[in-house]
Amino acid sequence: MSADDKYPESTGRRRFVKGVVGSAALAGVGTATAVGIDSATGPTGGGGGIVDFYGVENTAGPAPRAMPQIPLEVDSEGYLKGIWPEPETITLENGSEITVAEMELGGTTYSSTWYQYCGVQTNAGVRPDADQDNYFRYIGNSKYDWQNSEMEEGAKIHVDDFSDYETWGNGIGDDGLGKPAQAKWRSEDVSSSEILPVQVIRSTRVEEMAQDNEWLSASTEEGFIANLNKCTHFCCVPTFKGLAGSASAEAENQIYCQCHQSAYDPFSIVQKSFAALPIPEDS
Repeated sequence: MSADDKYPESTGRRRFVKGVVGSAALAGVGTATAVGIDSATGPTGGGGGIVDFYGVENTAGPAPRAMPQIPLEVDSEGYLKGIWPEPETITLENGSEITVAEMELGGTTYSSTWYQYCGVQTNAGVRPDADQDNYFRYIGNSKYDWQNSEMEEGAKIHVDDFSDYETWGNGIGDDGLGKPAQAKWRSEDVSSSEILPVQVIRSTRVEEMAQDNEWLSASTEEGFIANLNKCTHFCCVPTFKGLAGSASAEAENQIYCQCHQSAYDPFSIVQKSFAALPIPEDS
């Protein structure tokens, strides 16, 4: 088992730039860092197996790999929703049938298996055929005062809620880096333990990153980017610019997990692989 597996976890519109998309590109450096991907064959979908995915890069702490990015889109009314492939039933080489949800998006195979790790694979919303509408909805008691005072818990996230994203700040890290929100996804009518937490950020950096990258052009929109907000270490829920203590770990401008001090750079999207855990048959 590789280090990345230590803690098991249509189309694009522009030229594909393979590698890391992040701070170097934003600074005007023209050379991308190549990313090695450990590829292997194995059953995917409900059965789990080795999966390639895109995620926000882990930069510090014990987390073994990136947190998976959630591709998103803005509907005709301005509401944000995560992209979820249409489920289908396939037959494996051994004759067994499983339901999978995968599609070609931005030059890569995007699959629901991206989210099958550290216990999340038992959540109802991760099932490929779960009956959900895919909208991002605000959670209550978030780490952000603006969200708690202005937004109703359970309301769908709207583009207009982030009109001040170019200048927003809360005294943690740098102002103008982007405006964040904490949300839930594919989690209607489920128990609190089965909510899929999401970190949403709208930033000019995301707009810049998407200009020359096929994946990010297809998976982000209007400067919005999202990730499944489950730390790949022990499945804790970290926060972007929401914890004052993050400065002690030099992570005040990153997604910071206070449980064990892992940090993730939401402006560095990397392609990695991991061993997706199977969805229990009785879940």
